[in-house]
Amino acid sequence: MKASTRTLLIASALTLAGCPDAHLTGPEDPDPPPIPERASVTVEYEQPAGCVSPVVNCQDLVIFVASWMPPGGQVFLTPDATRRFWTARIADVPVNFPPRGDPYQVRIYDPHLQETAALRYTGRRLRIGSESLTRIQQPGSRDEAALVYVDSTGQGHNPF
Repeated sequence: MKASTRTLLIASALTLAGCPDAHLTGPEDPDPPPIPERASVTVEYEQPAGCVSPVVNCQDLVIFVASWMPPGGQVFLTPDATRRFWTARIADVPVNFPPRGDPYQVRIYDPHLQETAALRYTGRRLRIGSESLTRIQQPGSRDEAALVYVDSTGQGHNPF
């Protein structure tokens, strides 16, 4: 074997021995995206005394609507026979607290508040979990809504 060939073989062996392995092992599939947290919430609405509506039946059900719900996903609340409170337990609510994005808009259709044929919604006298909602969007309008964040225990939180 010639000296130049032997030198080339030694140089090649030393070069290959010093190279790091570029083929590291790793996961075959990426980690799945995190599943959004969901919670069950209790909604409570206090209906005002007396019905002012000349256009709808005051015995109609109270309806809860929230921005996390799909169209047509409203929930009919159940009346409490001993008080003017209406309640519901809603499952599978996406958690957005600590604050992530915008707060949810929640509103009530109450037949007692319907003074004309145009629908009127309110965000007042509403609780999510044990939190009384105090931040009202478009107060006094026909489409006012309360703003709320929901945590993983189903507790509502007013926006800061």
